[in-house]
Amino acid sequence: MLVALLFAAQTVIVPPDNKYTPADDVKLGLQAAEQVERQMPVMRDDALTSYVEEVGQRLVEAIPEAFRHAEFHYTFKVVNVREINAFALPGGPMFVNRGMLEAAKNEGEVAGVMAHEISHVVLRHGTAQASKATKYEGVAVAGAVIGAILGGGLGRAVSATTQFGVETRFLKFGRDFERQADLEGAQLMAQAGYDPRDMANFFKTIQQQGGSNGPEWLSDHPDPGNRYETILKEAQLLRVEKPLTDARAFDQVQTHLRRLPRAPTTAEASRAAAGSTTRSAGTPPSGVVEPPSGRSTQYAGNLFRVSVPSNWRELRGADAITFAPPGAFGTVNGRSIFTHGVEISITRSDSRGLQNATDDLIAALSRGNAELQRSGEAGDVTLSGHRGLRTRLSNRSEATGQLETIEVFTTLLRDRNLFYLLTVAPADSFQDYVSTFDRLVESLRLTD
Repeated sequence: MLVALLFAAQTVIVPPDNKYTPADDVKLGLQAAEQVERQMPVMRDDALTSYVEEVGQRLVEAIPEAFRHAEFHYTFKVVNVREINAFALPGGPMFVNRGMLEAAKNEGEVAGVMAHEISHVVLRHGTAQASKATKYEGVAVAGAVIGAILGGGLGRAVSATTQFGVETRFLKFGRDFERQADLEGAQLMAQAGYDPRDMANFFKTIQQQGGSNGPEWLSDHPDPGNRYETILKEAQLLRVEKPLTDARAFDQVQTHLRRLPRAPTTAEASRAAAGSTTRSAGTPPSGVVEPPSGRSTQYAGNLFRVSVPSNWRELRGADAITFAPPGAFGTVNGRSIFTHGVEISITRSDSRGLQNATDDLIAALSRGNAELQRSGEAGDVTLSGHRGLRTRLSNRSEATGQLETIEVFTTLLRDRNLFYLLTVAPADSFQDYVSTFDRLVESLRLTD
């Protein structure tokens, strides 16, 4: 437990008693991470993932020797949900909500949340909580710990699907563990070169916000009392003389986030996951598809606006938005697919020039579609006043086995990332959709 005395100008932290081994932490964390990947919209966004990995690894390198566990493997991923939150699982997997990145004012605040979560891992709080619940079976307790650490609706879903049914009063991180994570997190930050006061400031912001943003963090991370003052006091003892202040990477991430489609709430993501699970049980696209409506509905996001037929549904993924009519989307072999409609997204581009970036995108699409091939040379096109390319492709639909025609519209944004709009319909009826697709492309307005 916490020992309230100073040694080498910082508070000494003693990990709580724990009857489990570090190997148990690793096993438990991997089980939970697999569940998160299935149920939550983990983003496949290189720009965001690379950023949180860089911050996370800088903190990991600062872990004191006494708290290092050779078995642990730290990973960092971003979840596409709006709420301000983050969680780390035993053994090292960490998930950071996109909402937390959007709410932070600087990289130090991001590092503060991540340092707090890493501290829960290094102090092995998850399995320490399980050690308290001695009157329950070990496997059941371990499973319920997963649900408690994940928190909220996802945690309840994990506990329900695994039928653990253990009282959560044994499994929530209490105020003692929260205070330990605050203090150890401040020390990690200082050792990594960050100013721990940024952690205090961000937690104070969360505390003051309340409303739709505060409760999720506060319910999963109870205030141990005087949190802001305690972290500030520890920061004074740590004396970081030249904290990291390079804001370029943080500013680039903030700009990137503003260009993405709006993040769903956790509740919306959970409902989408439930629907996806139902479809994955064996519900492919029905093939009975209504013609595009003559009426339009406008979608307005952070990066673009576009008008789509009013009878098309908006389907959010971790990395893209799809607009498709009922009957045209579903799941085949565990993969979400659509036979008619439009997909819109951006992808990171390290290539110089629009043509090279487009070639990279098509190569990436080909890796998931063995029969995808070009149907001619790319042509010039204008997308919302930007120079673009229009590339026609052909593919054999995994859902129907029939040939389909695809057109990919691409343009480079100011940050050199590639914006793309992909249209698809069966080859034998693609001409019936060309006018709809053309009107949709003409309505596109980029805010870049």
